[in-house]
Amino acid sequence: MRHRKLRRYFRHGTLTQLAVFEAVARRLSFTRAAEELHMAQPTVSIQVKKLAATIGLPLFEMAGKRLRLTGAGRELYAACEDIFLKIAEVEERLARLRSPANGTLQLAVTTTAKYFAPRLLARFLERQPGVDAGLTVLPREQLLNRLAGGLDDLYILSDPPEDIEAAAQVLLPNPLHVYARADHPLARRRRLRFAEIAGEPFLLREPGSGTRRAVEQLFEAHGRAPNVRMELGSNEAIKQAVLGGLGLAVLSAHSMAPGTMHEGIVPLDVQGFPLRRWWYLAYPEGRAPSPTAQAFLDAVREPGWLEGLAPAAAPLPAASAAP
Repeated sequence: MRHRKLRRYFRHGTLTQLAVFEAVARRLSFTRAAEELHMAQPTVSIQVKKLAATIGLPLFEMAGKRLRLTGAGRELYAACEDIFLKIAEVEERLARLRSPANGTLQLAVTTTAKYFAPRLLARFLERQPGVDAGLTVLPREQLLNRLAGGLDDLYILSDPPEDIEAAAQVLLPNPLHVYARADHPLARRRRLRFAEIAGEPFLLREPGSGTRRAVEQLFEAHGRAPNVRMELGSNEAIKQAVLGGLGLAVLSAHSMAPGTMHEGIVPLDVQGFPLRRWWYLAYPEGRAPSPTAQAFLDAVREPGWLEGLAPAAAPLPAASAAP
């Protein structure tokens, strides 16, 4: 036990005994304390005797016919107010955790999920304005480390991890498109075969990212390896590189949503695209979500709750004849 000096107090129901003692000390009467506590007087006497035995000192003495506290009793009575106040403060904090409306919610999301996660969280806070919420945006590998350690309430990521025990539910579609600069030679072509883009230079996210994994799996399925011109740590950096004419990119349609920087970048019409991926809400398996986290999980299952968060289909540039 961490606090060895307190070991004796954990042998019996000390908290109950303290409550009984406090009533007797305040009323200076076993009879009146028993009435207040709705207990039999012998039971009150037994609880006080057990507490005195635990402490190793008498707590009351008789002065004629009057009951009075001993020196040890006065010390303990003075401490009771602090003890009960501290327990009341803890209970108040625990009550907030039990209530979805007044709890906390820490949400961690991958970098691409940042394009919709704030709006999703805002919808929840409109319903539960008393919730104290936090949002952390991380690369996938860092997010998986936090998931393994259970450092947050809920996680939004694409493709649940295979090597971490986590419960997950589908949240939103996460379509992946091939993008190019608007004046790229392939931009106005239709029904491009995979082989026609496979040799193009690609701009990819860092190893371990969900999008990078999807691209590598696709190329592997075709018996190819991507021609990686550059690895970049953010979608915004990749879009700038596309605009600079450095190559093609596979990006989530969420990263091209209205309000994001993508003017001058167009999706290519490639057979097999968009790649059908999904966003998931996850939490460590074996650990029940807090009431607030459970309320969030329940909310996203409601019909219409996710309306407007899924990306719209990207318009293709005007077609031209194949060379």
